Amino acid sequence: MKGTKYNIAIFDTFKTRKDKFTGEAKRQRGIIAHLASEQSPELRTRTSIAHVIAKKHGILWQNIYSGIFRDLDEVLIPSGVVKEGGRLPLRRGPRALQLEGVPFYELTEAGLLVASSIEELGKEHRAKSLEAFIGSLKPENRDEKILFDGILLLMSIAPYFVSKIINEYIHSYSIGVVDSIIPMNVKNFRSVISDHIGVEKELLEAFVNSSKDKQNLIMDFMRILT
Repeated sequence: MKGTKYNIAIFDTFKTRKDKFTGEAKRQRGIIAHLASEQSPELRTRTSIAHVIAKKHGILWQNIYSGIFRDLDEVLIPSGVVKEGGRLPLRRGPRALQLEGVPFYELTEAGLLVASSIEELGKEHRAKSLEAFIGSLKPENRDEKILFDGILLLMSIAPYFVSKIINEYIHSYSIGVVDSIIPMNVKNFRSVISDHIGVEKELLEAFVNSSKDKQNLIMDFMRILT
């Protein structure tokens, strides 16, 4: 997954509207979310994906099909987020196309990780995507085991924190700060995340090293502010 050549656009916003995703970002987010939640191969072809995304945005599927085609063939597949899952036979149409079949698509392991950052997918599907990705990894050393087990634990007790660090990791790839999000190891993850969790680290260390009375005060302080 080389970010320098095939940057995904899922976080791209307009220069004058930082809170509004570009059309390309919306399409790519829609493609990834659909592939993460749809099981049927018949509904994971380019045409089916175009129908789903067009319906969501209230436009004709024909108007978005070329963009879907381009996003898949020129960005999401080369970047390693999506891959062709197989071919569906055709009973009608040109003979050559009937023999070749129509491709349907699925997320790669890296795609599962990217999907976990797509809010449109919903909390449950995002969690399942991240769990599936982490579950596919085999730690090569003790630190990697701590990293993977730690993410799985924090998903259940601090899901917003996990969402924050995963989004930062994927965003860094999407803008070309890092060339790859795979393999996900301690070195790669730390290079992106360490600068973004300083506040949480400071608070956690202070809390752990405080007396019981001070811990209670900190907890009460956080309670009245949230």
